[in-house]
Amino acid sequence: MFRIIIRSSISLAALAASTHASAEEIAAGTVAAATAAVDEDSIVVTATRAPVTLDQVPSTITVLDKAAIDRSQDIGATELLLRTPGITVSRNGGYGTSTSLRIRGAESDHTVVVIDGVKMNDPASAGGGYNFANLLIGDIDRIEVLRGPQSILWGSQAIGGVVNIVTAEAQKTLEGSFDIEAGSRDTVSARGAIGGRTGPLTWRIGGQTFTTDGISAIAPAFGGVEKDGYRSNSVTGRAELALADNVSVDVRGYYSSSRFEFDSTSGDTADYGLNKELLGYAGLNFDLLQGRFRNRVAYSQTKTDRDNFNPTRARQQSFESEGENRRWEYQGSFDITRGVTAIFGVENERSRFQSRSPAASLATPLPAFATGRAETTSAYGQISVEPIDGLTINGGVRYDDHDRYGGQTLFAAGGVWRLSTGTVLRASYGEGFKAPTLYQLFSEYGNVALDPEEAKGWEAGIEQHLWGRKLIIGATWFDRTTTNQIIFNSCSSTSTNPLCRVPGNPAVRRSGFYSNVSRGEAHGIEAAAALTLGGFKLDGNYSWIVAEDRSPGAANFGKSLPRRPRHAANASVSYALPFGLDLGAALRWSGASFDNAANTTRLDDYTLVDLRAEYRLSDNVRFFARAENVFDEKYMTAFRYGTLGRSFYAGFRGRF
Repeated sequence: MFRIIIRSSISLAALAASTHASAEEIAAGTVAAATAAVDEDSIVVTATRAPVTLDQVPSTITVLDKAAIDRSQDIGATELLLRTPGITVSRNGGYGTSTSLRIRGAESDHTVVVIDGVKMNDPASAGGGYNFANLLIGDIDRIEVLRGPQSILWGSQAIGGVVNIVTAEAQKTLEGSFDIEAGSRDTVSARGAIGGRTGPLTWRIGGQTFTTDGISAIAPAFGGVEKDGYRSNSVTGRAELALADNVSVDVRGYYSSSRFEFDSTSGDTADYGLNKELLGYAGLNFDLLQGRFRNRVAYSQTKTDRDNFNPTRARQQSFESEGENRRWEYQGSFDITRGVTAIFGVENERSRFQSRSPAASLATPLPAFATGRAETTSAYGQISVEPIDGLTINGGVRYDDHDRYGGQTLFAAGGVWRLSTGTVLRASYGEGFKAPTLYQLFSEYGNVALDPEEAKGWEAGIEQHLWGRKLIIGATWFDRTTTNQIIFNSCSSTSTNPLCRVPGNPAVRRSGFYSNVSRGEAHGIEAAAALTLGGFKLDGNYSWIVAEDRSPGAANFGKSLPRRPRHAANASVSYALPFGLDLGAALRWSGASFDNAANTTRLDDYTLVDLRAEYRLSDNVRFFARAENVFDEKYMTAFRYGTLGRSFYAGFRGRF
């Protein structure tokens, strides 16, 4: 079936495909993610905490610009990211339900999500990570995925990698944009933004609203019948004011509010949740020494509120949670001499959380909130050297002082060599450190004796540019080991383990607890290629990821970690018709995986085919349409949970 679908999708798209690269092409043009039409030395990335060109980054990185995002027509960021090498996603139903993204087989909470320079994690969630369910495309201008341990610059959690989200910044005196579309399941999405540059002030504000009737979170094969809908509203904004030639202040903000319906694992329920996310940032930027010494002092705050309800209960609220981060930081960047640059900084982050799960009976008093706080002060530095033309080498160190776990020192190094033959060689090594989350320590399942998780990883890759970059091929090998991984342990009714008793109240049993019992290892290959012949483009990527439990003496030793397919591939083909009609097709194949650590519950492989079209009505307005999962493939990324079937959408896009 896989070969048949490849042939049919290529045949369809070869007849009529897009003049521009699709999002998959941006992601898969090379493993380093440059497009076949754009030189790497012209692509500037910021996931490295300072603007550098792509060809100076030793780690593997994917860059998706605004043009690629528009052409993909994807509503959510996860759909876009899933088409890039090394990324897997699992979701507990349709839009709005819990969504986990994994990079190179790492845990979902080992990914740092950054929105406009601010880490967006929820310290009240179990793993302290970010739920991608509510991250819609909105006013996103570019997405960067930096793979491998990145804790030197981004601190705790960046074991798998970093997803850096950058919202649009005004480029004209006055500009605006809009996207509106509708489709299957009464889905409607509308987005608009306006901004401008007036003297020393640059500003932009954007908003999006999205609603869908959705699908049953529980798959029909397991009795799911009623639809679980989702609606979301979000707004982003940013402004920068130049006080002098070398001094400026800037503010950034993001807010989203959503309502989602979900089911229990046993079947359809009336449960629904409310989720609110808030980000605020204010910074002072000043340059010294004729611009060679760039400085930034900033304060940021993030807050996530989550509340679940079941209207069939006497006490309808079943869960209440709040997590907050406050961070002060200084960052400097100094051009020491030609070819030698240093980045350094200090940070102080204070996190807090509270959560509780009230009983259904009104006769049962509300429980006290489980609460916790943590403070981490960090210092980091990285130096980049270009000893000869085409060769960039960097190395860095980070020191974290955690108020509970003391000091931790991490190292990283890497290099990239650009040869005159069109060959690019990359290699890097990095270390990661993740303190137990507040939830893992202090919640009803907490264990204050937990140790931090630690990781070490390296990668080496090569890519080759041929025929004036008309053909680009590349591959990367990676290897990562994570120790002291924290997992949730369930307690049976007869367990004698003292951790199965509530701390401080041993007479009361609890259903489980967190502990350091796991060691995980992951290695694999990411390969990609892209061919451009005029308006015709063909590209693809393939990921082979072996992620296993290597805990000595454990019952699951040597078994695959849950929800991590060993094989995954993406392909797209495109062409442009001369009268303004662009058509394209994309394919994703995911190999089989397991839903549980014991590898007794299998998730079958699946193949998805999407078709996209776009017609230029004028220089500023386009009509677009797409069909997703055109063969109506039935599949699961999480056992018992449903996924979207065949879907159709159409709309208009304007850029002014």
